[in-house]
Amino acid sequence: MPPIFRTTRQLGAELRRHRKRLGLSQTALGLRINKRQATISTLESEGNATIETLFAVLSALDMELAIQPRTKGGSAKLGDIF
Repeated sequence: MPPIFRTTRQLGAELRRHRKRLGLSQTALGLRINKRQATISTLESEGNATIETLFAVLSALDMELAIQPRTKGGSAKLGDIF
């Protein structure tokens, strides 16, 4: 089963791990999607990005996003998610 990410920080950390596995720097990834290194850094550390940037990064890293119903095990408060 693929990992489940419930916060923007968790997603950002996974994007960072995957980018590093591919041997890409933040600058190199930014060049692939025409974004600044600082944009990639913000996405990876805070999980903060536009949907457009998120999907560009996912595509550049050869990843995809899957949406599914929330499992019963994680009843996070709405404030914990954002």
